[in-house]
Amino acid sequence: MPTKRPSATPSSAPSPSPSTTPPTTLLSGPKTLSANASVSDIACNVWNQYLTTTPQRTMLLDAFMAFLVLVGGVQFAYCVVAGNYPFNAFLSGFCAAVGQFVLTASLRMQTSPSGSGEGEGNKSFSAAKAGKVVGDRSEGVKDGGVSHERAFADYIFGSLILHFFCINFIN
Repeated sequence: MPTKRPSATPSSAPSPSPSTTPPTTLLSGPKTLSANASVSDIACNVWNQYLTTTPQRTMLLDAFMAFLVLVGGVQFAYCVVAGNYPFNAFLSGFCAAVGQFVLTASLRMQTSPSGSGEGEGNKSFSAAKAGKVVGDRSEGVKDGGVSHERAFADYIFGSLILHFFCINFIN
């Protein structure tokens, strides 16, 4: 749980003259970068924002997707270096990694909390911003979307079908 920041309370002490007051920074907003920031500063800022704003469940899905990219890359490198004699085995394994990546990306899109954009997939945010009542929905259901449990069930079902076809393709 994030720590609470102390609230600003007016003090009875006289304020210093405007010429000696240091510039104030916002405590609640993200750190802004200058226009001439280096690439490493930008990368560090993006990484820190990702770590502070992304839920743990989404980070776990991202880590699994990175693992699937690694597995696909290793299979492809092995095929290039050692040859592809059982080509159907390579193709099946590579397709399983790519297919599982696609299924996981779909699960991530369905279960991640909505951002602040007003795209088509974010109708409940747009309606709430316009002052309309969205309706009494459960927490895991987006407007016009599916619940987290249903999205996970679809993910499991799609994974079973994908791996059934991959195992059949190996012979």
